[in-house]
Amino acid sequence: MKSKDALHVLAEVTAYQWGMVTSAQASLHGITRLDLSRLAADGQLERLAHGVYKDAGAPAGPHDDLKAAWLSTDPKAMGEARIKDPANGVVVAGESAADLHGIGDFRALRHEFVSPGRRQSQRSAVRYRQRTLDPCDVTLVDGLPVMTMERTIADLVEEVGDLSLVADALRDATRKRELDLERLRSLLAHLAQRTGLKKGDGAALLDRLMEIAGIDPEAVARRVAADASLGSRVAANYLVGLSKQDLDRLVMTPEMQQIRRSIQESVAATIRSSMAPQLAGFNATMERVSADLLTNAGLDEVARRISAQLVDSDVMEKISRGWVTALSDSIALKPETLAAIRETQKAVTRG
Repeated sequence: MKSKDALHVLAEVTAYQWGMVTSAQASLHGITRLDLSRLAADGQLERLAHGVYKDAGAPAGPHDDLKAAWLSTDPKAMGEARIKDPANGVVVAGESAADLHGIGDFRALRHEFVSPGRRQSQRSAVRYRQRTLDPCDVTLVDGLPVMTMERTIADLVEEVGDLSLVADALRDATRKRELDLERLRSLLAHLAQRTGLKKGDGAALLDRLMEIAGIDPEAVARRVAADASLGSRVAANYLVGLSKQDLDRLVMTPEMQQIRRSIQESVAATIRSSMAPQLAGFNATMERVSADLLTNAGLDEVARRISAQLVDSDVMEKISRGWVTALSDSIALKPETLAAIRETQKAVTRG
């Protein structure tokens, strides 16, 4: 095929593959290996890897070698078609994935890929591993299917083993975006025992990595909480996305139980100090209530009279400084109920 015609045909292929084409793809369009060699010799094409060429006029990219290697893993298939179902094909993994994400400092010496089926390569620059990935653990970066950062970090623990190097990658990842820590704990679970931790304890392994990386979640939480405006916004945004089950689990955590006890103790202390001056009057009311009980007074009326003695004082004003909303919600005092209580109080006073 004439060079001009070959370039025109190749342009339609390379336009969707970073300016690249494999010799197998070219052959499907009637372009021979000899044609490709001649075009490369004329400076029209650049040979990137065995069987992979790039349009010499296409801009260079930081991951051209990796892209060329990935194209060569399934040389006849077009890259555009392959990325439609990335989890079931060849996926960038390990140190190559870390490099693609821009996390850590591994300087991969070969291109690492995983695929559901067993693969072998005679090229030392390419390494395959057999792995079946959950679709949620695969993403696209610079047009290439790659393990997510969470899955990459777990893969690095498995393949590299040096936790200090993995911790560096984790630290870099947290600076790029908010990680799905729950997913990361799950992915690390089966690796915990090999690092000397309890079998299946992905949370402990993540804590160790975060400690090595100098990431202190507690310190971050304290800094956020110290800013009243920021802390309230963070809490509101967090809580609004929780389901009832999530809230129930949150309330049962040790931290929330401690906060709950602290609030209860604070409320109790406020009530005790506020009600002390009212005890004498309260006792008098109780004596009157006892007399009413002996005359078969209704329990509802008794409760109203007790409440009146408490409400007709400055105790509610003191409680309102910090606790009135929560307390009012708890006892559900509606305006009409308060009015009825005050009427009962007047009746008691007249009595």
